[in-house]
Amino acid sequence: MTTAHDFTLPSIGGGEIRLKDFAGEVVLLVNTASECGFTPQYRDLEALWRERKGKGLVVLGVPSNDFGAQEPGTDADVREFCEKNYAVTFPLAAKQKVIGADAHPLYRWIAGELGEGAVPRWNFHKYLIGPDGALAGAWPSKVAPKSAEIQKAIDDALA
Repeated sequence: MTTAHDFTLPSIGGGEIRLKDFAGEVVLLVNTASECGFTPQYRDLEALWRERKGKGLVVLGVPSNDFGAQEPGTDADVREFCEKNYAVTFPLAAKQKVIGADAHPLYRWIAGELGEGAVPRWNFHKYLIGPDGALAGAWPSKVAPKSAEIQKAIDDALA
């Protein structure tokens, strides 16, 4: 059976992000963009990462230019923007397609697991991956990272 742990993403700084390295941890996977109305969610994503990384939570950003061309820069531009404006220290993948036939295989797997209705509709769509690599939740862009709904799902997955 395929799980999220079977996938690898290129890292924004070079190298790879192997999801199998997060086995036993909970991953909040978020497709991001620098020029979106939801971009300030980086602040809460970074806060979650700092508060809970020692408790087993990994926040993983996946920059994408799929929605509204709101991530037009290079990987270096994205990284600089995130560090300068939001002091982001959580892992970021290199820019990826997250929708359609050309989507990264992880996002195609998610669509297969949850159905087409669960694919990202905009930037800052969130998926929770449990310690076993199975999907444990999904939320649209408008649900804030520190919402009670997401916090409870993280707590339940960490328990």
